Amino acid sequence: MTLRTALLGTAAAALSMIALDAAKAGEAVTYQIDAADYEGYYAPSTGDGETKGLVLVIHDWDGLTDYEKQRADMLAEMGYDAFALDLYGAGNRPDTTEGKKAETAKLYDDRETMRSRILAGLEAARGQSEEAEAVVMGYCFGGAAVLELARSGSAENVAGYATFHGGLATPEGQSYAEGTAPILIEHGGADSSIPISEAADLARTLEEAGVTYQLDIYSGAPHAFTVFGSDSYRERADENSWAIFEAFLDDNLG
Repeated sequence: MTLRTALLGTAAAALSMIALDAAKAGEAVTYQIDAADYEGYYAPSTGDGETKGLVLVIHDWDGLTDYEKQRADMLAEMGYDAFALDLYGAGNRPDTTEGKKAETAKLYDDRETMRSRILAGLEAARGQSEEAEAVVMGYCFGGAAVLELARSGSAENVAGYATFHGGLATPEGQSYAEGTAPILIEHGGADSSIPISEAADLARTLEEAGVTYQLDIYSGAPHAFTVFGSDSYRERADENSWAIFEAFLDDNLG
């Protein structure tokens, strides 16, 4: 057994305990964008010692739900201040496939608004935390939003980006600038929504741009493989990807 394998196994076991035991560490935070209310969730570090840094969490296509709040609480127990932002607006949590598609389409069709809402969420996060440097991470639609922010180059003091089973395609006319903070890509090998070919294309794009990245593919893992309690959940892929993300945080915020 290699040291890396041993560390991943230890971290994966810790993830199981954190996911089960994480108490609600945070609280709702209302903030404004263009005079409209948005409702995020802030979980300050509950770990021992000094706070390790700030993590911004971007939600899936169903809006900010208990899932992202649980992940924020897990990050708080690991010693990070975590803020789960809101891209849709307070009270806007679509619960049908049609509603979810409609909300994401609004932002895919208006990427300037998408970026401005992410930046407003980052500003709200820094209004709660004393930590300026942040890692931005997201799930599914949120993963695509993470990469939108990375390509824009408009966020200051971002130490890294991480996407879990997220949209990976680069829109026409966009690119990644050399000097973009490191990008972590965690992807399912059995993802029928976002095929492996898109992951390979992104890796090629980042390689050509000179951007530091890591791409991990999990065999048998479908789209949304990290979502607890869902039919898509795959424990091995979830635990290993979270352990790698923990190491990514240590490397970039430690």
